[in-house]
Amino acid sequence: MSKEAPVAEGRIHEFVTQSGSDTVEVGRKLVHLLAPPQLLILRGDLGTGKTTLVKGIAQALDAAEPDEVTSPTFTLLHEYDGTREGKPVKLFHLDVYRIEGERQLETLGMEELLTSDALVLVEWGEKFKSIRKKATGEIAIASAGGDARKITVTLKD
Repeated sequence: MSKEAPVAEGRIHEFVTQSGSDTVEVGRKLVHLLAPPQLLILRGDLGTGKTTLVKGIAQALDAAEPDEVTSPTFTLLHEYDGTREGKPVKLFHLDVYRIEGERQLETLGMEELLTSDALVLVEWGEKFKSIRKKATGEIAIASAGGDARKITVTLKD
């Protein structure tokens, strides 16, 4: 189920999924909304499906198969090369959960990732003011009971 509503800050797209495979499918659909360059915060509790959503995005970009996409919790950053509308695109998936401050965050070189052909998805990015300032939107995933999830995508105009 999907509905869209314009808001002052941008556009909001809402989806409700009933399973992990539904969440992957929403990720595939989101690629049509995400034109590089984008820096999006992935917000959600542990285990709500942030990486599962990225699996669908990576697959839609022909960057990786879903089973090749894993959480970057310990590596901090995964990079995938794909295409969108026939043009090369870089997909960067970061997890900054273990990063403790802005100084430590600087060592990841996020500035270098933000190129014209990049989609940068940052799990736990809301923790850092510098990421919130650069973000072009947010994807929030919340449990809706059992395996159901509510996915809210807010894109700045």
